[in-house]
Amino acid sequence: MDQLLAIRVFIRIADARSFAKAADSLNIPRSSVSKLLQDLEQHLGTKLVERSTRSFTITQAGEVYREQALNLLAGLDEMDLTARQTRASPHGRLRVDIGSSLANLVIIPALAQFRARYPDLELMLGVSDRPADLIGDGVDCVIRGGALPDSSLIARHLCNADFVTCATPDYLSSFGSPAHPQELEQNHRTIRYFFSNTGKTLPLHFAKDSERYEVNGQPGISVSESTALTEAVLTGMGIGQIFSFSARAHIAAGRLVPILKEWTPPSHPLQLVYPAARHPSAKLRVFIDWAVELFSKENFKN
Repeated sequence: MDQLLAIRVFIRIADARSFAKAADSLNIPRSSVSKLLQDLEQHLGTKLVERSTRSFTITQAGEVYREQALNLLAGLDEMDLTARQTRASPHGRLRVDIGSSLANLVIIPALAQFRARYPDLELMLGVSDRPADLIGDGVDCVIRGGALPDSSLIARHLCNADFVTCATPDYLSSFGSPAHPQELEQNHRTIRYFFSNTGKTLPLHFAKDSERYEVNGQPGISVSESTALTEAVLTGMGIGQIFSFSARAHIAAGRLVPILKEWTPPSHPLQLVYPAARHPSAKLRVFIDWAVELFSKENFKN
């Protein structure tokens, strides 16, 4: 038995609560996952996982063993990092998940620079606005906006991104340009974002000095992906709020017109997030440093 691999398999099973997800994230056959866990339990002389067709539970002994094993693997990773410092660059596969607008307009245009700096790294870029299961899906880190959903995650703040309220010239010619957010509830069509995991539609938010206003009326159309939201506004179907870095080129070309400029939507914090229980590897550390550097150079303000 490869005890080190068996320990890693057990930790991934315990974190993902799934043999299938553990196998997929480690890129090994599912039958090997079951066999390695069985061999580890026989070696230890105790059950680490209680499982049946309908239930899955980590035993008390398994929880204790998992915590000790995490400390052991963190120490091994630190040893590996020290040994690899003589290498020209980090290597291996790195899985990063990111929303579509940030991927298409910020990360992907700069990837050639990242590849030139770290040619031995294989970057897997998962592009979706749907929240990722970092542990279950084997994701090293995600770049997302908003508050942390889980206290077991660590976040590195990247920037605050502004939104702009806008519409096409044709739409404004047909329906007029609103002078107050309240007009959006009655006289205009809106295009809004909804969360695919909950179905909740995000209101349009406005702030002017100490005043706050939300538009919660029935939207004409809602989409669950940030690039598609920009495209929907560009069709002239209504008024929407999109990231300023997404709107900037369209505004400069005259395809979109910013409106309600005195009523600014609150800015959105963007963060790089990774599991607290996972010791940052050398490859994750260099990506974090590169992302912080990249986002510091981009203009996310109106």
